[in-house]
Amino acid sequence: MRLGLALGYWGRGPSADHVPLAKEAERLGYHSVWTAESWGSDAFTPLTWIAAQTSTIRLGTAVAQMAARSPTTTAMHALTLDHLSGGRVMLGLGLSGPQVVEGWYGRPFPKSPLTATREYVDVVRQVLRREGPVESEGRFHSHPYRGPDGTGLGKPLKPITHPLRADLPVLLGAEGPKNVAQTVRIADGWLPLYWAPSRPEVYGPAVAELPEGFLVAPMAQVKVCDDVAAGLLPVKAMLGFYIGGMGHAARNFHADLMARMGYEADARRIQELFLAGRREEAVLAVPDAFADEISLVGPRERIAERLELWRKGPVTDLLALAPDPHTLRVLAELNS
Repeated sequence: MRLGLALGYWGRGPSADHVPLAKEAERLGYHSVWTAESWGSDAFTPLTWIAAQTSTIRLGTAVAQMAARSPTTTAMHALTLDHLSGGRVMLGLGLSGPQVVEGWYGRPFPKSPLTATREYVDVVRQVLRREGPVESEGRFHSHPYRGPDGTGLGKPLKPITHPLRADLPVLLGAEGPKNVAQTVRIADGWLPLYWAPSRPEVYGPAVAELPEGFLVAPMAQVKVCDDVAAGLLPVKAMLGFYIGGMGHAARNFHADLMARMGYEADARRIQELFLAGRREEAVLAVPDAFADEISLVGPRERIAERLELWRKGPVTDLLALAPDPHTLRVLAELNS
């Protein structure tokens, strides 16, 4: 099992720690470093900054949101950074949810998310293969555009730049069993959310039949500390925000996943509290047991014991949300 450093996205502004952490992770032998985006900082620009100050560590987006860019634009970002970094890019994509897609990007959330994702990945791969002009008669992604409000003058185009790698890895963030099954069919890897190593069946039967070489790269908050309860508070804060606020009360993929993992009543309670403006109570309502099973928190010996569960399953890459150098070092030592 390889290690990755997950930096997420910025809060109020750029973190002064991100580049030093990425350089330390590279020194420690981490395989990859990952950035993200929500409705603030983008995923590709910070990754480019990190690429310029590192030399071997792989560079991943976990995730770049599909609604933010057309598939050809995303492919341009990926192939450009892949050239500049010497072939280090791993392209992680995610659909996000209706709240973000319609509220932030001002686009309709696709009525058939699986179809939209499949078409998007197909166009990205066409660009990266550069075998001919990009053509797609998709329901959501049409190249050239053939809509009723178009001019009819669009022509299929092949990228001017020759991509460095036709097989640049494409990974997908997926939560529901149908989405996970499609990810296994069309992508090179999967970025699970809330991975519980003791029960991968929550994500559906596809997890038990992964093709050879398929990447499974979940994120987990990691913290070496003496007080487990205190160490879990940042995990609970993250869960409170995602389950309570990242979606509508009637449609929240994160809450639905938590419910499938056996915490349905807790998920709905967190949503109620968060949407009522009682955010601190929403965080405290996250069960410690749930926060604990999807993270690695506590003294070194406890993390070492629990790390064995992650190694026994299908996980190929553990992407550690680890904000301090000490935790990075301990995790590298335990995984060596």
